[in-house]
Amino acid sequence: MSAISQPAATRSARQERKPSGWQHLKPLLPYISRYRGMVALGLVFNALMAIVGSLPQLIQGIITDLLTGLPQPLSTLGGQARRAIWPLLRYYAPLSRRALAIYCLTIVALMILKGIFSFWTRWILIGVSREIEFDIRNDLLHKLVELDPEFYARNRTGDLMSRATNDLNAVRMVLGPGIMYTATTIGTSIASLFFMLKLSSGLTAWVLLPVPFVVLAVYYFGRIIHRLSERIQAALGALATRAQENLTGIRVIRAYAQEESEIARFDRANRDYVDRNVQWISMWSLFFPALTALIGISMVILLGKGGAEVIDNKIGLGTLWSFYAYLGILTFPIIALGWVTNIFQRGAASMGRLSHIMDAEPRIVDRPLVASPWRENGNRPRPEATIRGDIEFRHLTFAYPTEGGAPGPPVLENIQLKIPAGTTLAIIGPTGSGKSTLASLIARLWDAPEGTVWLDGRSLRDYPLDELRRAIGFVPQDTFLFSETLGENIAFGLEESNEGVISAAADVACLAGDISGFPLRYATMVGERGITLSGGQKQRTSLARAIARQPRVLVLDDCLSSVDTETEENILRSLRRLIRGRTTILVAHRISTVKDADQIIVLRGGRIIERGTHEELLALGGYYADLYQKQLLEEELARE
Repeated sequence: MSAISQPAATRSARQERKPSGWQHLKPLLPYISRYRGMVALGLVFNALMAIVGSLPQLIQGIITDLLTGLPQPLSTLGGQARRAIWPLLRYYAPLSRRALAIYCLTIVALMILKGIFSFWTRWILIGVSREIEFDIRNDLLHKLVELDPEFYARNRTGDLMSRATNDLNAVRMVLGPGIMYTATTIGTSIASLFFMLKLSSGLTAWVLLPVPFVVLAVYYFGRIIHRLSERIQAALGALATRAQENLTGIRVIRAYAQEESEIARFDRANRDYVDRNVQWISMWSLFFPALTALIGISMVILLGKGGAEVIDNKIGLGTLWSFYAYLGILTFPIIALGWVTNIFQRGAASMGRLSHIMDAEPRIVDRPLVASPWRENGNRPRPEATIRGDIEFRHLTFAYPTEGGAPGPPVLENIQLKIPAGTTLAIIGPTGSGKSTLASLIARLWDAPEGTVWLDGRSLRDYPLDELRRAIGFVPQDTFLFSETLGENIAFGLEESNEGVISAAADVACLAGDISGFPLRYATMVGERGITLSGGQKQRTSLARAIARQPRVLVLDDCLSSVDTETEENILRSLRRLIRGRTTILVAHRISTVKDADQIIVLRGGRIIERGTHEELLALGGYYADLYQKQLLEEELARE
């Protein structure tokens, strides 16, 4: 069962144990590990940037002492820190123009070097984030294409698109700027605190008094921002869904003059999204002033306490100036901490939404190491094996799952049916009788109960999905065409596009005549969902797509409903030659479509109420015969 479509009890249990932002981000660790070498190199450059960036502040203190004429610069600095900057101290001379020039040029050189390290840090870490974004996007699409129809029945397209675009971008911000600025904050803070402690540990302790309050502010605001970010992303998904439905259904909206109504519904969704963002902005607006106020308190403490120590000759003016400079560069990490908190919280909320897709598991999967006509010793493929197309339903009862996961009312009940290989089965019956469901079970678009559907004497579940579906040409009731050319739509599913195969399939579907009238013929763009084609042309294109694959089993789910009776007869005449030796399942409402089938069944209420040939069913005088008489009368009235 998909992660999004879990039973209600499971969902409520998960709401009680709501995962933290870190737990949402943990699935990113395997992606980061793929590029651990590049990430480590980027962090090394980041550390070098932090070290080099911390030296100009010391040199500013040295210059201050030089200008005030002190015999020894930064007198309180000792130990390893003083030894580390000894190459700079050797040039010190009070009130010396030469020493001043050397220190100024040193600052320029250090800033250039810092810029070089900053460039490589950004180039590597941001580049890695783009590579990981590429990997996640590929994995996301791979997961989406393998999920079952049940998943898409319960999750809206617009919301899924929002997750694949806006949420993925928020996750990339965590992997790029989030990691980079976090590393910069940590590196800069460690380097700055190291030199501050060496200059004066007591003054450092005073300056850091507001830090616990900074931690509390980040924790408090971070939780609120995370919660608001989840709501914003959910509202954006709803807004995207509304926009997607309006765009795809624009012709229906105009036909029913519902423009104003749909605009009002979109306005409500848009307003909800804006209101949630305003809440987030309000909290974000409080967060930054709180951090700025805490930074200001540190500055006041430094000027008051540090100034008093300068007056008492406990530290030099250069030491105070270096302290002030270090506190200045610590301002950016503290502000960046707020920005990074926002990035991580929004990214965590977005990754949680993406994880609902990534963690979803399809119900319809291959059995591991199953012996089948395609497999030898459980896992080695045997290309010479083929599907003959002998299909059997044994006591099949099927129900679609409900929102809670439990099966709903039966759609098909106790279906017992055998379709010999190479024969044609026609399925007819009123709307909602289960015709399309029965057809879709053959291609395993939905999974029937174990042991109820058999193919060539084996359970349908024993066949690898890719090979099973390659052997089946399925034309669904709801025709879908891609925004490509006619030729590319017909060739969809072929390993190699062959113009002869495409043309032959179009001939069988009686589409070649229409195509010859297009200026670009097979290179004609059909538009989104085939909008430039008529309903009948779209159905025939979909039929040609299935025919081009030359399948062993051909499933036609009411795919001729939009064509006129003359075109239908021509298509059926061409199909009779094509389907010789192939198993064909033909779902239809017209008697003229199914009358030549080897076997006809009538479904009603999910049960087979009649079966036989055209003549046998007419002789029964039941539903089929009654429908036949009604359609004959309709044809006579139409001719008059």
